[in-house]
Amino acid sequence: MVARLRALWQGTRASYWLYPALFTLTAAVLAMLTVWLDRHGATAWLTSHEWVDQARPEGARNVLNVISGSMIGVASTVFSITIAAVVYASGSYGPRLLANFMEDRGNQLSLATFIATFVYAVMVLRVVRDAYETAGDPGFVPQLSLMVATGLMAASIAVLVYFLNHVPASIRINAVLEGIGERLLRAIRDRFPQGCVEEQRDQPPLGASVAAIGTGYIQIVDFAGLDRIARETGCRIEMRLRPGDFVHPDVELLAVVGVEVDDVMRDRLRGCFSLGAMRSPAQDIEFLIDELVEIALRALSPGINDPFTAVTALHWLGAATAQIGARDLRGGPDQGDYDWNRVVPMNDDFDHFVRRGFGGVRAAAATSPIAAAQFLDCLLGAASPLRLHGRRVRLREEGALLMAQARLELAGPSLDELDARYCDFVEAMKDGGYERLLS
Repeated sequence: MVARLRALWQGTRASYWLYPALFTLTAAVLAMLTVWLDRHGATAWLTSHEWVDQARPEGARNVLNVISGSMIGVASTVFSITIAAVVYASGSYGPRLLANFMEDRGNQLSLATFIATFVYAVMVLRVVRDAYETAGDPGFVPQLSLMVATGLMAASIAVLVYFLNHVPASIRINAVLEGIGERLLRAIRDRFPQGCVEEQRDQPPLGASVAAIGTGYIQIVDFAGLDRIARETGCRIEMRLRPGDFVHPDVELLAVVGVEVDDVMRDRLRGCFSLGAMRSPAQDIEFLIDELVEIALRALSPGINDPFTAVTALHWLGAATAQIGARDLRGGPDQGDYDWNRVVPMNDDFDHFVRRGFGGVRAAAATSPIAAAQFLDCLLGAASPLRLHGRRVRLREEGALLMAQARLELAGPSLDELDARYCDFVEAMKDGGYERLLS
């Protein structure tokens, strides 16, 4: 249940209705509060100042009509611009980036601000009355509420200017790559502690299998729930899949070692997994790596042929690989006081991440002299802070695989230049070679 609630919250945060709904509710409550203050004389001090011009019913109606009409028009335009930007970005950079733009707080809050201003103006407009519309009625113009509506209009104009600058800035490819790269680096820092240890191997399958009964991508795993079940029953739970993997009925989710597994326990264990129609970056670092790889592959495709965009994606992959290589990769994709010997995640070793990142781009990078040369430089940069010899060797092997592919794709001077670059790379990857190259 906890996993499903967390997945629901992730989906809600990526929607365009959450903040507009919250802002609308707040605007309605604020309108009722300011009108109540106007009715009970709490704002009489406004009329005692000469610099405050009191609005008359007709003028108040005109102002509120202009605010409400313009705000709903602006909200419609903003929504159209946002959808157009999302369609452009997903078509140019890949459909998996759609969630990144849906989660953009600038777009969500801009739309929410315009809708909230519209709702506030309409709710205040309904209480404005001319004098003597009915017998003995002195009329009512909520002066404080009108001032607040004017202030909201001014704030909405500022938000509109921000939005018009934010949208084109947010769909620039460098900004897109920066957003993905920064989020990936932050996820690595949050997930893996500092310090290096030797790689570990997955243990051979043991225990009673628990299979999935649904179909979809694993979005969230409730490791706290799994740990609680393991403590209560005295068993060890070994994961067979990672967040982001696709499952269907009868695919093994995990294995339970040490106890007999009945139907009740199987249902409890399955309840710790949330499945969905798409992957989520909440616990899935590979999802962010795949986004960088996808942008690089699209940029290197014959139809686009933009090696410099691919180079930028490689730079972020190199930074992420350096971060991963300098950290302890044991433990699961969720932070908490869990015993990872009791709930054993699948082994995310350094080789796994290198194959997912640089390995995914390798074949396409080998077709471009520019991308291939930067590929080697990024591997070298990622290796520079590494202290474990095995991880440096893995990056050297990735460079050798690139050259083997490039010799099939390139010829002539381009291949000769890349060969010379590779010789420098091999020399620099030797122990102490990088320092010698810099000096």
